[in-house]
Amino acid sequence: MAFKSDIEIAREASKKPIMEIGDKLGIPAEHLLPYGHDKAKVSQDFINSLEGRPDGKLILVTAINPTPAG
Repeated sequence: MAFKSDIEIAREASKKPIMEIGDKLGIPAEHLLPYGHDKAKVSQDFINSLEGRPDGKLILVTAINPTPAG
């Protein structure tokens, strides 16, 4: 059984509209500043409104491979 390469998997994936993702996460549209259809900045006011809630998980996404030096 042959495994798909990273590029094959990426090409088969479909992106969801950022407003749909924000809605699923409970982020009101007025707190999202879209950059295209698939990414956005979240307003600082919304982030400040989360104070006192338990911390979530940090997810780092990058398109640059790490160098040998780290």
